[in-house]
Amino acid sequence: MSAQRRTGLGTNQEAVRRHNLGTLLRHVHAAGQLSRAELTTLMGLNRSTIAGLVGELEALGVAEHASPSGSARQGAGRPSAGVRIADAGPFVIAVDLGVDKAVVARVGLGGRIHRRAQAPVVGGGEAWQVGASVASLIRTVVEDAPAASPLVGIGISVPGLVRRSDGLVRLAPNLEWHDVSFGGIVLAALGLDVPVSLGNDADLGALAEHTRGACVGVDDLIYVSGNVGVGAGVIIGGHLLRGYGGYAGEVGHLRFNPTGRPCHCGNRGCWETEVGAHAIAEAIHCPPDRVAQLDEVLADFGKPSPELRTTGTALGHGLASIVNTFNPQTVVLGGYFTSLYQLVSTEVSRGLADLALPAPLESVTLTLPGLGGDSPLLGAAEIALEPLLVDPVAALDAALDDVHARVAMKAG
Repeated sequence: MSAQRRTGLGTNQEAVRRHNLGTLLRHVHAAGQLSRAELTTLMGLNRSTIAGLVGELEALGVAEHASPSGSARQGAGRPSAGVRIADAGPFVIAVDLGVDKAVVARVGLGGRIHRRAQAPVVGGGEAWQVGASVASLIRTVVEDAPAASPLVGIGISVPGLVRRSDGLVRLAPNLEWHDVSFGGIVLAALGLDVPVSLGNDADLGALAEHTRGACVGVDDLIYVSGNVGVGAGVIIGGHLLRGYGGYAGEVGHLRFNPTGRPCHCGNRGCWETEVGAHAIAEAIHCPPDRVAQLDEVLADFGKPSPELRTTGTALGHGLASIVNTFNPQTVVLGGYFTSLYQLVSTEVSRGLADLALPAPLESVTLTLPGLGGDSPLLGAAEIALEPLLVDPVAALDAALDDVHARVAMKAG
């Protein structure tokens, strides 16, 4: 065999090994703990190959041995050794940026939230001030991180349009942001250079619910987010529908009532003008300074008023258009829609049934987030963890180079 062919073979074998390593880690990340027998079945590899991959992940510090659970057995009735996420393994920083507050968490593999902190969004939403506040929260959540645990990236959930190619926030209307490089602002405030990924809050909510929330095992779902504005994260066939530029899912701006109220987007009668936070606040006489906390206001609401029931019907009618278009198995109602649905579920379901086509209607289920209000936050963690799940070796090599910078960041 020629040297060139031998080199090519070695390169291919290394690529396959790294691919398998990432695939195995992804399985354990999703489940938290699996037996080697279960991994053998999931990956279609022999036991010795699985053992080698597990050993390498243990050496990298991302996985560790777990006592057999007895759920899977090998040989003559012997329990299969278990594999779980390492307690002191690598972590990411997840940021859920809302209109009124920013929530920041240190999150490990398996979706473990090790520490969280939050602060109000101040300064009239000026991006540099918000970035400085987020940087301060990041320092807080990493101050007690184990010294041996590498930071592999930062993920940020934003209530707006995020450009797919570079994470530029093209428009966050309720923050009054246009073309803001928020990831760069946060890194500059930290004095740190690590991978940073940004995504739309509804997209990330859908991703998290699909990975470890109410829709595990559901490959066709829509996460409808109420976060002052209205958006949707759409997963079809197990894949997030992002659109060419990354702006898919702006369902709040579907035309709902051509003679309705003007929308901040410049059109008239958008669905958001009927079921957005400001419309609901008006219907329940919520003070303007509480609009950003509408989910809390609705959670404490008593018997729904006729106006709120009308809003529930409008929510159902809009959902019908989404169900007719995408034929999802599950629709998850996130943000303040969670509290709204608990108040007027009958009206929402009737409104959906009024306008949805019979065929897609018969297979769809409305549900609440399995992760509660943490769906966008954990979705932000997922996009930050993605490079680690694709190639653990490369991601950890890069992360280890930044250990000293992370330590300096703690003191910043």
